[in-house]
Amino acid sequence: MPPIDDARWNEAVARVPLARALDAPRLHYLRQLTALFLHTKRFHALGGAELDAFWTLVIAMQASLPALPRGPKAFKGWTNVLVYPGEFNVRRNHRDAQSGVVTERDDTLIGEAWDRGPMVLSLADVKLDIEAPWDGFNVVVHEMAHKLDMLAAPVNGVPPLLAGMNRREWIATMQAAFDRQVKQVERGRETAIDPYAAEAPEEFFAVTSELHFSQPAVLRAAEPKVAKLLADFYGPSPAP
Repeated sequence: MPPIDDARWNEAVARVPLARALDAPRLHYLRQLTALFLHTKRFHALGGAELDAFWTLVIAMQASLPALPRGPKAFKGWTNVLVYPGEFNVRRNHRDAQSGVVTERDDTLIGEAWDRGPMVLSLADVKLDIEAPWDGFNVVVHEMAHKLDMLAAPVNGVPPLLAGMNRREWIATMQAAFDRQVKQVERGRETAIDPYAAEAPEEFFAVTSELHFSQPAVLRAAEPKVAKLLADFYGPSPAP
């Protein structure tokens, strides 16, 4: 596995605040995991995206951040990273269970993760995330949270936990917080956590993962038990 050149690595660390804020041991391990990610994943620029070595490294670095506590096994089960220049459209098919009628719709996305398939990203949003690192959003972290969730079937916001973590506590805590989020959104109330988290338990996990890395104070104020679980799961937040 080829190492990352010092000059390239130092430039990326200087440009990515989430990495720059890590302590020395975690930053050293991040470099190792990032090199593994680059070695084992294939990047594909689609739709005219200008994906150079620097942005490939930035994506790999941010995808490796949530993997720090569990190491290489976090990357199992998939190979490709698809990168569009900006938002992209995905066509969905839905079959009505009773009538059997199939309907189609197009969704406009900035990121997506397929089970045993690629991670798909908007390069414009990757760039925005390193320019505004503490705004509560990070598309690479969001999609990597889904990839961690996909290590255990079904995909439901309950990823394989670290040794010593209690699965029942995780399920009870996350479900109760998700239910509160859904009720607030249904009542039209403003929520500290992005309303998209009410879409499904797996989206609640991914959205709160973004908050853990980029705006943990907001998460602690809104859902302190969830914040503690994610700190146990991912390690301390790099956010100031």
